[in-house]
Amino acid sequence: MNGLPKVYAAHSVSVPVLGQGTWNMGDNPALRQEEIASLQYGIDYGLSVIDTAEMYGNGASERLVGEAIAGRRDKVFLVTKVLPSNASKEDVAQSCRKSLKRLGVDYVDLYLLHWAGRVPISETVEAFVKLCDEGLIKAWGVSNFDVAEMQTLEDLHTMPSCFANQVLYSLDHRGIEYDLLAYNRQKEVITMAYSPLGQGGRMLHNPVLQQVAARHITTEGQATPAQIALAWVLRQPDVLAIPKAGTLKHMTSNILSLEISLTERDMLDLDKAFAPPKKKWPLAML
Repeated sequence: MNGLPKVYAAHSVSVPVLGQGTWNMGDNPALRQEEIASLQYGIDYGLSVIDTAEMYGNGASERLVGEAIAGRRDKVFLVTKVLPSNASKEDVAQSCRKSLKRLGVDYVDLYLLHWAGRVPISETVEAFVKLCDEGLIKAWGVSNFDVAEMQTLEDLHTMPSCFANQVLYSLDHRGIEYDLLAYNRQKEVITMAYSPLGQGGRMLHNPVLQQVAARHITTEGQATPAQIALAWVLRQPDVLAIPKAGTLKHMTSNILSLEISLTERDMLDLDKAFAPPKKKWPLAML
């Protein structure tokens, strides 16, 4: 558990490079107990970062997470997000308290703005800093921010500064490699990679990805394309991946990706199949 690779932020805080996402979890009552068991298995293994949002199921995901972490709060680095429509100074405070109630906790470790909206970012950050002062959040960050928006944050010279930027990053969405990934790293901002396994499973059917998987073995057998895709994201320094795992099978598969070290040949083959950006791309979002 203590041997899990870590990623560090400017705040002298370290978290495991592999976390747990919860998008679309908590929506189906028939899956609830299995989803809770999966989250708890991950926590007990050492995957302390759990990411949720007030938007997910209109709070259903936060309530599920709250049930899963009951009795385990001291093992969890808890992340949730506020919608841009709730990003004014007054609404941020209200949304945060509602999230805390749904989660059944006194504070969250990291509070993110889900994406940039109409409210001036300076107003939202001011609200975040006040929540830090009140002890309701330990750190703040953003999601779906590109370089220009991150530079706007830097110009605010706020303390505490931005802890993390959560963005879409996977083999089939590599645009952040052009400049954002390096910018975050330079500013000691953790890049949180959401949907690192792609959407809908299409990416995982790529024949090159399957060929690379055939070259690797984990302690539980033949590696899968999903494990290769996750290992590819995790190879980046200062990146924290938060794949969803609603079942114990998927959670175990994600954990096994930590055993995989991609070779130079693997990387070259994957670059040919999923080309890195040669110019600036618009920031991809889901």
